[in-house]
Amino acid sequence: MTISTNGRRIFIARHGETVFNKAARIQEGHLHTPLTHEGCKQAVLMGRGLLAYLQKEGLKTDNLQLIASDTGRALQTLGLICGAIDTNYHEHVSDKRLREIDMGDWGGCYYKDLFSNMSELMDEQHYLFKKQAPNGESYADVRVRLSSWIMMQEFTSDMLIISHGMTSRVLRGLLCGLPNIADYDAPAAQSLAQGSMVMICDGTETLIVDGDGDGETA
Repeated sequence: MTISTNGRRIFIARHGETVFNKAARIQEGHLHTPLTHEGCKQAVLMGRGLLAYLQKEGLKTDNLQLIASDTGRALQTLGLICGAIDTNYHEHVSDKRLREIDMGDWGGCYYKDLFSNMSELMDEQHYLFKKQAPNGESYADVRVRLSSWIMMQEFTSDMLIISHGMTSRVLRGLLCGLPNIADYDAPAAQSLAQGSMVMICDGTETLIVDGDGDGETA
C-alpha cells in the first residue's frame, strides 16, 4: 500500500562513503565510522543538488524537517548537506530505527575474510544480502522497525532523511507501496549509487541527485 505523504516531499539519501566502505569492511556495529574525503564530497554534492532542486521549485530550505540515523556517518553527512543548503543542523532529529541492517557477528569483518566471492553473499538480481548474519537482522526485521517509524509521522512538512544503503531501500519501498520481495519478506526499492538522493511524494519517487559511488554495503 502506497503511503500518503500529504503532498509533502520526502528527500532520502544514504550517508557518504566511509573508511569502512573504502576498505570493504562491514561497519554496521561501528556507529561512528568517519567519512572519507570522497564521502565528504558526495555529501556536499548531494546538498548542492538538493539546493538546486529546492530553488527551482521555489521552496525554502529552512522549511525542511531534518531527520537522520543516529550513527556518526549519517550525522556527518547531514551536517555537510546542511552546510551546502545553509540550514541549521542543530534542529535535526536522530532516530535509531533508521540505522543500517544489523550485521550481528559479522560487524567489523572484512568481506574478503568471510566470502571468497561477493556472489556468495549478494543476490545479484536484487542486490540484497541473501544470507542473514549470525545474531543479525533479517529484512523483515528492518521492515518492522521502519514501519513503526512511518506510522509515527504526520507528514506536515517536507523532510530530509539521511539513512543507510539497505535501510533506505526498504524505507523507499515502503513509502512507494512496493510489494515484498519473495524470500525477503520486505520491499526494496532500486539500488542506487552512493551519493544519490531521491524524493518521494505520495508514493512517486524522483531521482534528485545521481551519485557515482558504489552500491550498498552495510
